[in-house]
Amino acid sequence: MSHTINHLRRLRLQRSELAVPGSNPEMIEKAANSDADYIFLDIEDAVAPPDKERARANIVAALNQIDWRGRGKTISVRINGLDTHYMYRDVVDLMEQAGNRIDTLLVPKVGVPADLYMVEAMVNQIEVAKSYKTRVGLEALIETALGMANVEAIASFGGRLEALHFGVADYAASLKARTVNIGGLNPDYPGDQWHFGLSRMTVACRAYGLRAIDGPFGDFSDPEGYKAAARRAAALGIEGKWAIHPSQIALANEIFSPPEKEVDRARRIIDALKLAESQGKGAASLDGKMIDAASERMARNVLATHEAITAGRR
Repeated sequence: MSHTINHLRRLRLQRSELAVPGSNPEMIEKAANSDADYIFLDIEDAVAPPDKERARANIVAALNQIDWRGRGKTISVRINGLDTHYMYRDVVDLMEQAGNRIDTLLVPKVGVPADLYMVEAMVNQIEVAKSYKTRVGLEALIETALGMANVEAIASFGGRLEALHFGVADYAASLKARTVNIGGLNPDYPGDQWHFGLSRMTVACRAYGLRAIDGPFGDFSDPEGYKAAARRAAALGIEGKWAIHPSQIALANEIFSPPEKEVDRARRIIDALKLAESQGKGAASLDGKMIDAASERMARNVLATHEAITAGRR
């Protein structure tokens, strides 16, 4: 193991992340009562330009009027991009009027680490000015060719950054990729055309202690397609996926929750290795297979997720 180790910066249960347009107060209220682990209220792509200011005001009201944390939700807001004139007012209004009620800000289309620096500087100053005791985290959407080209540098930013998300729709547009459905697979490509991007982003996350989250699957009438995409993401080490429709919440929670038999095996791995250690052995056999210290690390990952689910930890 390298002497340089970047531990997970912040553990949050993020199996399912429900996207909710800030322009629709009724949907916001329903989201608070959903089974999603994570909610992000959106002022960016899901809101038309004429509705941006109203959506921002709706979100501020919802943050202050709904006890999100009391309902076991982590609450995030996706602000507008740094290339728009909406972004600065998003940060100022949200932080000044409800900054102690926000868990994270989701920054879209992050291309270089300096994009996060700008948002972080604003958040730092407002938190100090308002004497907030809570600390708002940042999450970055990797959804452009520039962002993917710089994903390792972005992941190493530090500061408030907690997670990276894969924004497949804008990523496809940035690459001029041919797609048939947001997050779906093009039959002309021999395999998963998103594998490289998801894998590279996940490696960057794990190298620098961040959570890795997969983005949307556009066809909410295709639950099997959604589950297949979620399984591929989970196989790479990603720990959650967006839900753009309430019907996708249960699917994400199912796929990104370790099955009981996997939890049981993780416990047995740890017990078997403890016994082996007491006998002066560095490895052991379980169910006819060799297990060692690497097996224990994988087992503890499973148990950490299981315990977070059981505790309802944000």
